[in-house]
Amino acid sequence: MFVLHIALQGCLRAHDVEYGVTADTGGHIRYLLDLVRASGDNPAIDRIEIVTRAFVDPVHGQCYDQCIEAIDDHTRIVRLRTADSGYLAKEQLWTQHDSMVEALVAHIGRLDRWPDVIHAHYADAGALAAAVQARLGIPYVFTAHSLGQVKRAAFDGPCRELDGLDRRIAIEDRAIAGAAAIIASSRDEAELQYALYEAYDPGRIRIIAPGSDVKDFADARPDPAIDAAIDRFLTDPAKPALLAIARPVTKKNLAGLVEAYGRSPALQAAANLVIVAGTREDLRTLEPEVRDNLAELLILIDRYDLYGKVAYPKTHKPSEIPAVYAYARERRGVFVNPALNEPFGLTLLEAAASGLPVVATDSGGPNDIVETCGNGLLVDPRAPEAIAAALLSILEEPARWDRYAAGGRTAVRTYDWAAHVAIYADLLSDVVAAGVTQAAPDPVAAQLLVSDIDGTLLGSSEALSAFREWHGDERALVFAVATGRSFHSAMAVLAQHHAPLPAIVISSVGSEIYHRQPGGVYARDTVWDAKVAAGWDREAIAQVIADEGGLTPQSPLEQRRAKLSYMIQGDPDAGRRLRGLLDSRGLACTIIQSHGRYLDVLPFAASKGTAVEHVRQALGLAPRQVIVAGDSGNDIEMLRSAPNAIIVGNHSDGLADRKDLSRCYVARGHHAQGILEGVAHFRKNAQRA
Repeated sequence: MFVLHIALQGCLRAHDVEYGVTADTGGHIRYLLDLVRASGDNPAIDRIEIVTRAFVDPVHGQCYDQCIEAIDDHTRIVRLRTADSGYLAKEQLWTQHDSMVEALVAHIGRLDRWPDVIHAHYADAGALAAAVQARLGIPYVFTAHSLGQVKRAAFDGPCRELDGLDRRIAIEDRAIAGAAAIIASSRDEAELQYALYEAYDPGRIRIIAPGSDVKDFADARPDPAIDAAIDRFLTDPAKPALLAIARPVTKKNLAGLVEAYGRSPALQAAANLVIVAGTREDLRTLEPEVRDNLAELLILIDRYDLYGKVAYPKTHKPSEIPAVYAYARERRGVFVNPALNEPFGLTLLEAAASGLPVVATDSGGPNDIVETCGNGLLVDPRAPEAIAAALLSILEEPARWDRYAAGGRTAVRTYDWAAHVAIYADLLSDVVAAGVTQAAPDPVAAQLLVSDIDGTLLGSSEALSAFREWHGDERALVFAVATGRSFHSAMAVLAQHHAPLPAIVISSVGSEIYHRQPGGVYARDTVWDAKVAAGWDREAIAQVIADEGGLTPQSPLEQRRAKLSYMIQGDPDAGRRLRGLLDSRGLACTIIQSHGRYLDVLPFAASKGTAVEHVRQALGLAPRQVIVAGDSGNDIEMLRSAPNAIIVGNHSDGLADRKDLSRCYVARGHHAQGILEGVAHFRKNAQRA
């Protein structure tokens, strides 16, 4: 494939990027360059171009007016000239859309080979990609990196950062609407942020967590020169360091961190604060947003008299950042990301790989990273007291510091660019194939196999490998999954483990159903949505549980339109008690407990079992043609209702001892091996019959 990336913001070059030199020269450039370099090692991608905007600016250097910059033999940066030849901040890029479209169409026309697919980064690139798709028919995928609707929600009142936001949001909505697929970095982005847009279509969004080339950070060692550059600010440089590395723009909320530190004498006594906020020479020459944010930091340092406690070095090179992390690690410090919203959080992975615990915003990608790595705490970035309390809890508990620091090993293993590109290349191939071929008619299904994910399909890499090989030889079997996870969480974990992609995803404990479409995307089953919505009074049920249920809600990401989720640790009778409470109020619903700690409240019509029955009927299959497999309490309805049901050997919640599941096949094999064993059992019985 020939992949053409469009990225218009900031000062983009192949080497020695000056991160932070402008407000728009940030993590998206790091993401793009790392993605492009990793893509070059994937055999499915044989040619890459990054198209950006040329500009002339004596402050930033002449390299940004260079038309072609080679990265390697098959990858290059192409800079196209537009009506305005000067550097423009992202808020002004819309003025160049028309001239950029003409320049890009002309550039593609001169190529010896057209791109197979375009990957647009940020809203303005999405606008260009949509225009090129309309003119030339080249499909595009879209990565927002950050979204205007989220920025609007992050600010309490009018401010300069919101100027032009309505225009940006409208551009984003058009980019979302026209994209063949949308690549998100986290569940928060896929399920909450994109949902703010009219064009939101969850089935077209795929979570592919960015990789992170963190080898340099895992091996980071202190550098005496870096140590000296930081220590010169500090009265007691031996104290633990609270480290923040971010561009000095409002959404990164560095002022909120200084506020939290300034308000807490205990935190000041326990640690120094080190803020690495890009490179600057003279504050007066910086862009307004950067200048104003740095000025605010200095004002806060003065207001709280933090001299000798806060370090804010003026310059750094990208190559020096690992040593900055090592500085904080050697002093048993903590990395802090207080952003109002963080779409992903590459710095959290760098910190984790460096062996630093983290305290991070609870808005955005850090939810996924901290859940996966177990390397720190999440906080409300608008709550200074919460930030200070989280930092102190880590600093004052050595065992906790050690546990969080060890989570970095998970980050190095999990967030890998090669794994990212393998999923990415498959998605692009599906997009390209959908554009050049007609969808084949659906095969006549002989069987439907529906498996739970966690603990059933997943849990043993050896068993999953055997299942993958077996599935590859199946032709008349429709493979589906039924899970308590959300759709996006399910797709992400299946891709992470290289499991076969299902034809159908029954998600959120049966309350949602998605069907695979050409192009690697999925369509939500709106007929099922209408069925489960009947008689479902979500607001009333949630209010009763909040007032009288005594249950702790799970995170906002686990709450769905047709699902309410709670924790019930140590309360085995929670479901029965809640059932009586809701029945007394005449509120119809389904209550499901699982794994001894989770409780889900669903519409009365929703469960894995009823969802499987809906799919069976849609496929025109007889009940005997359906096989289901599960391991826990949230699989009971599915196991009970299907004639051919498998309980895998590693089951929990006493499934094998339940009388209502006595006709299920209890496999000896665990996880996916138990599925294969059960399928063989039922097929053998069918042959005998």
